[in-house]
Amino acid sequence: MSALISYAPGHYTPPSDHLRFGRESAFAGGSLLWLLRRNCSLTPRQLLAFYASLCLLSLAIAGMFWLRGATLVMPLAGIEMLAVGAALLLYARHAADSESIRLRPGRLIVRRVHGPHVEQVEFAPAWVRVEPESGDRSLIELSGQGRRISVGRFVRPELRRQLADELRWALRRWQSSPRAAMNAGARAEEESELKWES
Repeated sequence: MSALISYAPGHYTPPSDHLRFGRESAFAGGSLLWLLRRNCSLTPRQLLAFYASLCLLSLAIAGMFWLRGATLVMPLAGIEMLAVGAALLLYARHAADSESIRLRPGRLIVRRVHGPHVEQVEFAPAWVRVEPESGDRSLIELSGQGRRISVGRFVRPELRRQLADELRWALRRWQSSPRAAMNAGARAEEESELKWES
């Protein structure tokens, strides 16, 4: 598994010297995005096209045997295609798995997609802790405000420490900027007003 960083042309500035896995957005007030994906050779659409062509070829060959009098070849080809289809379905179900981490002014949004399950957690950047779960090569745990989520599944274990350092650097950079202090203060005021109103 590896990290894949994709961005739309013209929407992101060239990578900074400090960012290996993430990209800085030219829009949205200088937000940062880390997009980590499973390393897959086929997209689900390509996989479907491959499976359809495999079925057509297999059924064409089985049809020729059927015409020659070997009637058991067609049902066996059907069973074989069902088994291959089930295996490809399991593969395709997790082909689009990903983790995205977006640092915006005033919040850190972590989104993890695992098959049909989507988990999203938001943090106030000033309160986020970035730590390994158990050791240097383990998953990275982001925690704060009573919430936690693990990331780094699609990064090689020996590079997870570098990803954690990059996240820490970005959070420190955000906290040290004057704009961050203003945004955090405004957000805290909004939250306290909402608590008093309810």
